[in-house]
Amino acid sequence: MKQSIGFIGGGRVTRILLQAFKNKNANFSKIVVTDPNNDVSVNLKKSFPDIWIENAGVAASQDIVFISLHPPVVMDTLELVKANINSKTIVISLAPKITVAKISAKLNQTKNILRLIPNATSYINEGYNPVCFSSEFASSDKQMVLDLLRIMGNTFEVAEEKLESYAIMSAMLPTYFWFQWKELSEIGQKIGLTEKESNDSINETLIASLKLMFNSGFSPAEVIDLIPVKPIGEHEPQIIGIYKTRLIGLYEKIKP
Repeated sequence: MKQSIGFIGGGRVTRILLQAFKNKNANFSKIVVTDPNNDVSVNLKKSFPDIWIENAGVAASQDIVFISLHPPVVMDTLELVKANINSKTIVISLAPKITVAKISAKLNQTKNILRLIPNATSYINEGYNPVCFSSEFASSDKQMVLDLLRIMGNTFEVAEEKLESYAIMSAMLPTYFWFQWKELSEIGQKIGLTEKESNDSINETLIASLKLMFNSGFSPAEVIDLIPVKPIGEHEPQIIGIYKTRLIGLYEKIKP
C-alpha cells in the first residue's frame, strides 16, 4: 500500500526532497504541502503539479509527516497540529536543535519519530543524510522509512547527539566552497580558458584532490607537501581562523 506524505513547510528543503522523489519516480498515494506563505505554495505547485496545497492540519494527518521548518517555530507549529497526528503517524523532523524527546513530549508521546539532517545534494539524489530514530520507533516501519529516505542518497543512522555536528560538516559544508568555485571558474575564463574548460578543470581536479586527501593513505601533511608552491598560503591562518570561529560558534548555537 502506498504511503501518503505531508510537508509542514514548503521552503527550500521541501523543494529539494520533492525533486529527489521526482527524479526517482517515487510513488505516493498523496503528497500534501502546507506553508503560510501563499507565494511559496504557488511556486511549489508550479514545479510539482501533482502535490496538494492544504492547511497544516491536513498535511499533519498524512501517513508520513515531514516537519520542514526552522527551529524557532517548530514547537509552536507542533502544538497547532498535534491533534491531527495519531499513534501510527511517522514524524520526520528536518530541524536541528529540537530533540526527539521534545517532539515526542509535544505530540503526546508519539513514538514514531525520527530526525534527519537534509542535504542540498539530495536534489540530485546524492545526499549524505544522517538520521536518528526514537528508541520506541516501530521496527516494522523502520526499513520502509530508510528505503524512502535512501531515495535522496546515502542515508545512515547516527547517535542523536551527532546530528548537529553533521549539520555543520555536511548539510552546510557546500556553502563554504561554492562561492570559491564560482570565483575560480571566472578567473579561469579571464586567463584564457573557456567556461567549460575552466569548470571541467575545477571539477576534475577537486574530485581527484579529495580522493588524494582521504583515500590515498597519505597523512594530511604528506598530501599538502606534494605541491610546493602555495599561491594563497600566507592567508591560510586567516582562513583557518574564520572556519574555527564561525563554524564552532554556529555549532554551539544549534546544538540542543
